[in-house]
This record gives sequence, C-alpha cells and structure tokens, in this order.
Amino acid sequence: MTFSMFRPVRVVAAGALLVLALAALAGCSFEEEEKVWEIAGPVFGTRYHINVVLTDNPGRLENLAQGIEKVLEGVDASMSTWRADSELSSFNRLDDQSEWVEISTPLYEVLATAGQVSELTDGAFDVTIGPVVNLWGFGPDARPETIPSDDELAARIAATGYGKLDLQADPPALRASPNQYIDLSAIAKGYGVDAVARYLKDEGISAYLVEIGGEVQAHGHKPDGEAWRLAIEQPVSEMREINRVVALDRHAMATSGDYRNYYESDGQRFSHTIDPKDGRPISHTLASVTVISDDCMTADALATAFNVMGHDRAKALATRENIAAYFIVRGDNGFETDYTPAFSSFLTH
Repeated sequence: MTFSMFRPVRVVAAGALLVLALAALAGCSFEEEEKVWEIAGPVFGTRYHINVVLTDNPGRLENLAQGIEKVLEGVDASMSTWRADSELSSFNRLDDQSEWVEISTPLYEVLATAGQVSELTDGAFDVTIGPVVNLWGFGPDARPETIPSDDELAARIAATGYGKLDLQADPPALRASPNQYIDLSAIAKGYGVDAVARYLKDEGISAYLVEIGGEVQAHGHKPDGEAWRLAIEQPVSEMREINRVVALDRHAMATSGDYRNYYESDGQRFSHTIDPKDGRPISHTLASVTVISDDCMTADALATAFNVMGHDRAKALATRENIAAYFIVRGDNGFETDYTPAFSSFLTH
C-alpha cells in the first residue's frame, strides 16, 4: 500500500538540490503560475519522488498521484521477488519451467533488455544470479552464519546462467531449462522510473523529474528555464556528499556502488554486488559508476554490469559503445574520477 502527497517544493532528489525560485505575482495580475509539485511515497522497499511542473490544480495533482500509484503497483505486482503473488514469483515457483509460459509485455520488455545487456557485457549482468545472491544473504534469505564454501558457490553457479532463459516475443512467453530463479532487482526499479515517465507524458506533462531510490529520468525544464540538476554522490556510507553535478533533459541516470549495501565478517567486507563469473562479491577499486542513457531501465542494468566489471574493463566497453559513464575509483590518496567522452556533455561547471 502506497501513499502520496503533493506540495510546491524545494526538494532533494538523487542527492541534488532542485531549487525552484517562486516569483511573487506582480500587481493585480491573475496569470496562472507554474510551480514544481512533488508526489511522493514508498515503493519497492525504497521511496519515489516525482516532480512535475504544473499550475496550482489540486484535482489534477490528485489524479496524477493515483495514476502513478497504479503504475508502480503494476510493476511491483509483475516483477517483485519479495511478493509471493507477483508474476515473477509465480514463474520462479513452477516445478517445471521448460514449457512456454505466457508473460506480460512489461515483464518481456525487462527480460529482453536484461538479455541484451548480458550479451553486451559478457555476462557481467545476469538476472539468474539470484540463488548466489541469496547464498550470501543479500536476497529474501537471511544472512548466512558462515561464508559460502567454494563447493556451494560452484554448485549454484553451474545451475544458473542467463543463457538458460528463452524468450518469445509474440505472444510474450518465457521458459527456462533447467529451472531458474530470476531476480530483476537490478533493472526493475529503472523500468519503474520509465513506466512513470511514460504515464506522465501520456497525461500531457511536458516537464518532470521521476526518481525512485536514486534512479532518475528527467524531461523538460523547471519554470525558470533551468535544466534539472542532479548530483552524483561521493561513495561513502557515513554521510551524503556531492561528488559532481549533472544537468539532464530527456535522459535517465542510474548509479551502482558497493558503499551502501554490504556487511563485514571476520574483518572482511562483502558487497551486495555479486560477480556472476565466480559468484563472489566484487572486490576491485571501483566504488561507484553512474550511467546516463535514453531510458532508465538500460541505465540501471548497465550501471550494475559496469560495477561488476571494474573500472578498466567497464570504461573500455562504455567508450567503445559510446555510453555515457562516470566512474569513482578508490585511489591511494582518496577518490579519483574518470568518465567516458559521451558523459562530458552532461557535466556542469
């Protein structure tokens, strides 16, 4: 169950201040004034903040809030692994997944994009890695009392792999052999951002910023004509600190890092990001990577894949494919930054 609120705001979204200067009405003018309004609530275990540029219209805002909740509920009902009644959970529970199972168009679109990113990154992104993630205690299963053994990891890795999934486009259908546990947590949130953005566009909203748990899509400009400005966070868990600010219009942005979700055991730090190749948490020097793309679903998946690959491999691939990516790396003297040529146009000064 979600809730919504709307108000004219001076808001924080994705770590950046989005400041709206509300000019006073001059003299006796009754001209309607556009403002930034926020619609917010909980979803997907995090929160959403949607900013829309509108005149003062409570009825319109209430309708938009209800529509946004309906869109997000649909995504959750289709792709959540935390809901036993979701479309994805129903597939994961099947005793035999080798026969074609009809799926919704949204689920097909997400799985198709996931497969494309998996191929592009040579398996650094893999939606079947869920059983290995769960083995390390980062999924619905409880944190393990002991670190998984080499034999346990080998057994689970051998049983998984995105290549074991088959998709059919018309009608949308899915099958797997052997049975797979599919986890879309590294791409579904981005799809949710895109779904809300499409809804707002269909409703005639020309300027908006959609943010769910730090993943964003922006369109148009604020009432003062300025682009939406968002921050890339410094990858530290103790505080929120800005590393760099970017300006977005008609683009989406997603960040993946190892600095928020991790645990320590016997002096070792274990990240929630698992490398599908060896089934172990990543341990390289790349602290976070931010990707800007036309859609948030792709940016979300690519950011996760690049985080798995590490700085050198990810930058080489992103540069070759003209992908806008920004890397924050742990160096000997603190954090160092690097980015692809395609990212430079989004940076502010």
